[in-house]
Amino acid sequence: MSMGQPAAYRPTKPDVAVFVSGVTSMGLEILAGRIIAPQFGSSIYTWGSIITVFLAALSLGYWQGGKKASTASNQRMSWLLLGTAGYVAIVIYASDQLLLSASAIPLPARYASLPAVIMLFGPPTYLLGFISPYAAELSQKEGTGEASGHVYALGTIGSIVGAGATTYVLVPALGIDMIGLLFGFILVGTAFALTLPRLTPKPASASVAIAIVLVVAAGLGPVAFDHRGDVVYQTQTAYQELEVIDDGDTRTLYLDGARHSAMDLEDPDRHVFEYTRYFHLPMLMVDDPDEVENVLFIGGGGYTGPKDFERKYDVDVDVAELDPEVTRTAKEYFRLEESENLSAHTEDGRIFLQETDKKYDVIVLDAYQKDQVPIHLTQLEFMELAESHLDEDGVLLANVIAAPSGSGSAFYRAQYKTIDEAFASTYSFRTSSWDSVQNIEIAATKAETNFTEADLEARNEQRELGIDLRGEVRNYMDAPNTDGVPILTEDHAPVDNLQASTVGQEYVIEQTGDDETQPEPASIAVGPELPAHARPTPGLEAIPT
Repeated sequence: MSMGQPAAYRPTKPDVAVFVSGVTSMGLEILAGRIIAPQFGSSIYTWGSIITVFLAALSLGYWQGGKKASTASNQRMSWLLLGTAGYVAIVIYASDQLLLSASAIPLPARYASLPAVIMLFGPPTYLLGFISPYAAELSQKEGTGEASGHVYALGTIGSIVGAGATTYVLVPALGIDMIGLLFGFILVGTAFALTLPRLTPKPASASVAIAIVLVVAAGLGPVAFDHRGDVVYQTQTAYQELEVIDDGDTRTLYLDGARHSAMDLEDPDRHVFEYTRYFHLPMLMVDDPDEVENVLFIGGGGYTGPKDFERKYDVDVDVAELDPEVTRTAKEYFRLEESENLSAHTEDGRIFLQETDKKYDVIVLDAYQKDQVPIHLTQLEFMELAESHLDEDGVLLANVIAAPSGSGSAFYRAQYKTIDEAFASTYSFRTSSWDSVQNIEIAATKAETNFTEADLEARNEQRELGIDLRGEVRNYMDAPNTDGVPILTEDHAPVDNLQASTVGQEYVIEQTGDDETQPEPASIAVGPELPAHARPTPGLEAIPT
């Protein structure tokens, strides 16, 4: 062979095992975020738990594998891969039950997801950790340094492939169960290949058995009773898990397990969730609602607000919704129809504002969830950008999820302080008389205003908006105490830390009755347990969801 001509590389069986272990370990790590998020959210603490557990489990596997490397063989690696595949079947079948069990463990909010990640992904990642030291022991490379470097490179390449393929190909195309099934089959196929050409009965039988178990687990689906209702549609989008669930006549959109929008199938124009009525408060704050021409919603969900504005007012409505699957779902299941007056834009709200020269009379920021907040939409720089795109009497309304005071209020108070820094006048309205986490509407005017509750009540009486906002105006709150919380900026926006105290609290969404002329809501949707400090309005019925 002449100098400069590369030698042909033919991967050995240990090389294949290392590459596959890298693919599956990183693929499972990406998938873990989707499995854990519906129960615990996808905050920095959740991802910190996932990364910590995977690294710890791999390190423990490397250590134990190194101690036992003298016994390494292709057959031993085959059993490790089969064991991992078997545990993947458990994850597919019992993830929901394991998540519920883990969530019952009393831990501070920031550590709440750790037990779930350990139970679901600790064992398989630990087993995969054995592969690299075993492969290094079996390597045909000369010298320990060359052998270990070769193994590290193959494992890292496998991790890159696993991360990229899972993120950009598998998650957008397949559901969680099918991705888990694919990883299981890859592990089983590799385990079987390691035993060839000599086919021994035990590994062959075990491979077939594990493959059957994987198929059965994926076919049966997760073992859990869905108390929310009938699942009409479910998919994994590029950004989140999306579900459409019918409970009687109420259809609800869930994003990563959190309720986002709802529609009455018998009366689609009714506001099911009380907080969506508050989207109309800016129409009491502008100088003349008849002169409102352009409205922007950042965040679409089930498009309750945009549809309502198009129906009630002579306005053009733009919606910046990042996830195209959300908009498609709204069209198919929530009766969204784009028109000359309602346009959906598949774009991040901040980028949309940066790229448009259009001015708006009203901007509604409705992109937050209880456990998931796009941090770049909370920052002072974004609020100043929104303010610059409002007309002189324009109004911003931000739908913030937090407690109005006490424990769980830190994010609300910081967001209020940030908005107040960017706008001339700021107001806030609670949507429930309970003291727990709820939707708090922060309204801010570009011009200097000094609205009192009485002023807004008078405007509600005078203006024919097609919706009576007496009950909403009566939930006017005094400005919160913002001492001790920061203004959120690009340089410092500790949203996850501010939200940490809300993780263990119930999220209360009040629901309207069939007759929306009543200023008080008729029911409340809450989680499975109510906090001790919650204070309901007399006569309201708490409905678990």
